[in-house]
Parts: sequence; C-alpha cells; structure tokens
Amino acid sequence: MKKVAIFASGSGSNAENIINYFENDTENVVKIVFCNKPNAYVLERAKRLGVPSFVFNRDEFYHSGLVINELRRLEIDFIVLAGFMWKVPDAIIEAYPDRIVNIHPALLPSYGGKGMYGMHVHDAVIAAGEKESGITIHYVNGHYDEGAALFQAKCTITPEDTPDTLAEKVHALEYEHFPRVIKEVLEKL
Repeated sequence: MKKVAIFASGSGSNAENIINYFENDTENVVKIVFCNKPNAYVLERAKRLGVPSFVFNRDEFYHSGLVINELRRLEIDFIVLAGFMWKVPDAIIEAYPDRIVNIHPALLPSYGGKGMYGMHVHDAVIAAGEKESGITIHYVNGHYDEGAALFQAKCTITPEDTPDTLAEKVHALEYEHFPRVIKEVLEKL
C-alpha cells in the first residue's frame, strides 16, 4: 500500500476531496495531513475524516529535520500539495524525486511563480482579458510552479466572468481532476 501525505495551508477543500476519493482505495491511503497554520480549517476537516495531522512552523520546516523525519517515520511514499503556500525545502524534494505534486489554478507556465496563488491568479487572469484559464497539476521542483506538468484542464472565460466566478470554475476542475491524476501517478510508482 502506498502512503500519501497531504500538505495544506488553508481551508482544505481539495484535501478533503482527495481524502474522500481514496477512502476505500485498497492500494493507496492518505496517511496524514501536514499543515503550517495551527488554525487552518484543513485540520478540522482532517480530524472529522479520521486522518491524523501534523502542524509545524517555518523554523521547523526550513531549519530542522522535523518534517522530513516525520515523513520517513510514517514511511510516506508520495506527497500532495493541496493549497500549501510555502516553497518545499530542497531536502524534501531530494528525498522525494518525482513524488511530490502540486495543483496550480492557472494554465502554467502563464500566471505562475512566487506570489501567484489563489485569488491573485484569478485577478491577474481576468485583468489580462484571457479567454480561458484552468488548472495545471505538476511535479514540484526547487522553483515555484516550474516542475514538469502532468495534466491540464481548461475552462472558458466569458465577458461576464469575475475573479470570483472564475475561481468557482477552476475549483470545479480541481475537484474533478486532482484525485484522479494523483491515482494515475501512484499507479506508476
């Protein structure tokens, strides 16, 4: 059985969707949710779903072996970033080559990089007058949003769309595709 860790920083709707998707999977299990914010709602979701969580701070993440040691202790095989806002340290990337994926709320390489997350992305896409947006599921490397793309899905932007309505369209794509793509990648490990 492959053991998955989800890293999240906020509400955790994608994390919940992934946990539910793998709930009855006999080959893969979401073992734990790692979170860098002690008050993030993702922790409530994980608790309600019976998934343990592990909270850490910036110093523990970047300047100690606490997180990577916990990943090793739990024998984690794969890491999913689901709304996790910090850059992953090189030590974790090196320990999990091509075993860390992220989802970005735009069609990379456009609208990616440091500071481009959540509503910042949707605001920029609408302001630029784009005709489409979507999601990119990609491997994580040492640079924001530059890992190899695994999957993209698109949605049309109408003249009536706002950053909020675009966010709803993008979230629908995330919920539909992210768990399935994770499963496809896990099957290749």
